[in-house]
Amino acid sequence: MDDREHAIIDDIGGLISEERSLRDRSTRDMGLSADEKARLRTVEVRLDQCWDLLRQRRALSEFGEDPAAAEVRPADEVEGYRS
Repeated sequence: MDDREHAIIDDIGGLISEERSLRDRSTRDMGLSADEKARLRTVEVRLDQCWDLLRQRRALSEFGEDPAAAEVRPADEVEGYRS
C-alpha cells in the first residue's frame, strides 16, 4: 500500500466519523438543520467517490497497471452505480 492509498483510507476514516456524528445528531436531536443535511449528503457522495477511487487503484495494481492512473469520478457517475 502506497502513501496515496493510505491518504485515501485516512480520508474515508474521517468521512465515516463525520457521517456517524451527523447521523447520531439526527436521531438524538430529532433531525438536522438544512446545512447539516446538505453536509451529510456531501459526505455520503465523497465517501462513495473515495471507495470507488480505492477500488480503481487496487484493480489497476492487481492487473499490473499504474494505480496512479485512477481518477476521482464525477459524483453523478459514482452515485449512478447504486441503480
